[in-house]
Amino acid sequence: MTLSNVYPSLAGKTVFITGGATGIGAGLVRAFADQGARVAFIDRDEVSGETLAESIVENNELTSWFRPVDVADVSALQSAVRDVASEFGPIAVLVNNVGNDTRMNPDDIDEKSWRGSLAVNLDATFFATQAVVPSMRDGGGGSIINMSSINALLGPAMMPAYVTAKAGLVGMTKSLARDYGGDRIRVNAILPGWVVTERQLELWLTPEAEAEWSKLVALKDRLMPEDIAGLALYLASDDSRMLTGQAIAVDGGRT
Repeated sequence: MTLSNVYPSLAGKTVFITGGATGIGAGLVRAFADQGARVAFIDRDEVSGETLAESIVENNELTSWFRPVDVADVSALQSAVRDVASEFGPIAVLVNNVGNDTRMNPDDIDEKSWRGSLAVNLDATFFATQAVVPSMRDGGGGSIINMSSINALLGPAMMPAYVTAKAGLVGMTKSLARDYGGDRIRVNAILPGWVVTERQLELWLTPEAEAEWSKLVALKDRLMPEDIAGLALYLASDDSRMLTGQAIAVDGGRT
């Protein structure tokens, strides 16, 4: 699937993406690079991240920046944001994409596993935002995009920490949009449905599960990373300059 829209306001802008090495994140990295943006991204998966960064340079002839970072390490996360701003100038777009949707039986969750899930799925978004705001202020504004999930609305079983975090991101988005609106910093959330990625196909998206999903949606086509990236590009661009504090589902009509 190829995205057709071109947003001139994104060309040459610095974009920072968390969890960008694979899946939805990799789709975001490629989409912003195709717009002529300078893309910096982090991920724990060093091999996939380096491979993607190299392909961006080869295919788009753009400078690409990657660093292996565990976002649960707040110091390393914020250092990466500041280093990108120092090297490339003000960051115009932050996409808080990182997430871990590992299934967890609530009977088996201890304090460590609960806090570990929130550290990745909720806390990292706040601390990345905190680190990027000074850079966006210097640049006269910016766009922050938080990746929530329709699971925040549906509340499926076996994902209590993940669902809690993704619901929290919607509230955080509303709050930070108000906090930073005076700085011309917009904050919005995307709530993806069941996006077809290698991880989902490997672990959960069996033919039987996909058939059940298809019964619940209005649009029967597969939901792909590019479908999420298309909305992210719009929210990052000047075309959405008066849109903030919103949570938008991209789910084929599931919710």
